[in-house]
Amino acid sequence: MATPITMPKLGLSMKTGTISKWLKNEGDKIKKGEFIVEITTEKIKNKVESKAEGVMLKIVAPEGTVLPVGALICVIGETGEDIASIIADAAKNAAAAKPAAGKAAPGAAQPKMSAEKLAKIKISPAARKMAEESGIDYTLITGTGPEGRITKEDVEKAIAEGVGSAAEETDDRPAVKVIPYEGMRRAIGENMAKSYSTNARVTHHVKVDMTEILALRKKMNEGVADKNKVSVTAILTKAVARALEINPCVNASLVGNEIRIWQDINLGMAVAIPDGLVVPVIRNANTKRLSDINREIVDLAKRARKNKLTLDEMSGGTLTITNLGGYGSVDFFTPIINPPEAAILGIGRTKEEPAAVNGQIVVRPMMGISLVFDHRIVDGAPAAEWLALLIGLIENPTRIFI
Repeated sequence: MATPITMPKLGLSMKTGTISKWLKNEGDKIKKGEFIVEITTEKIKNKVESKAEGVMLKIVAPEGTVLPVGALICVIGETGEDIASIIADAAKNAAAAKPAAGKAAPGAAQPKMSAEKLAKIKISPAARKMAEESGIDYTLITGTGPEGRITKEDVEKAIAEGVGSAAEETDDRPAVKVIPYEGMRRAIGENMAKSYSTNARVTHHVKVDMTEILALRKKMNEGVADKNKVSVTAILTKAVARALEINPCVNASLVGNEIRIWQDINLGMAVAIPDGLVVPVIRNANTKRLSDINREIVDLAKRARKNKLTLDEMSGGTLTITNLGGYGSVDFFTPIINPPEAAILGIGRTKEEPAAVNGQIVVRPMMGISLVFDHRIVDGAPAAEWLALLIGLIENPTRIFI
């Protein structure tokens, strides 16, 4: 019996996924548990195993297709099986999820050809009506009917795959490199654009003296094997967790009509990967030892760059830390808040600079930090108080462990 394979739910917050790469072709024999497709969500890229054994009868969703969880992506069964009903049911379900009849999607693409050229396109009346009601540009659909006629089934398939749902933009200027705006890159872009347009952002910038934290790190790492040495990032993470424990005002989210100050302190750690950016989460960071935080940071970053993280490992953060200090080029920056969090902390480079200490000019390692917060949730004064608390912990790091 043929088995429909649908877009899997790879994490609690996943709503859609992108078909990045098919690892099997139509006609290939499939073993249960064998990887058949690579799915990209807004946070991760995962290989998906087959839950059935047989032959790849039909690949419904081509590479690059964005589909909701539960949508049909392929069918596995025995050679010669009739799967027409499975395909038809999937197309009907996808069409039903689109805007109701007579209500085209806002901003949906419309045919851009002249009336004369449109008249030459072969399309059935039912297919034309469905395309117009769904906001689909049927000139972008390849017909499978007699003489290339576009059928109702072709439009249903186009709706399921998102074909013709947006007008194509062209620019013929030569490019050194072309990067498809899809998958993780698109998801990051859309999420960040939404955050930027929704949050009432305010940024506090300040420089902090790193003398004591660097001295503490040096002392902690004396006689310790390189693989176990504590990083500055780990100490800073512990400092942020402690500051949130003392004053949780920025450990918050806006949920409906409520501002919720979270009990758990789950720190997101932004990690750059070749395809974009992921934010694995260190859960309950305030309750963990520094050595455990250090190991977790190394492990999460390593697995992030190999696409080995699960979606749940990148969900549930309450505040994110993003560190550009290692590049040696950035003092301050304004990172975009990772919704639904209320704030994000940007870490800049540490650089030796003249500083006034007890009335004397001395050279100190100074680090730039930037706290970006959503003014709908946190006012400027409480945010400044929290930042002052963090500065005190960084400049007197033994207080982190009290």
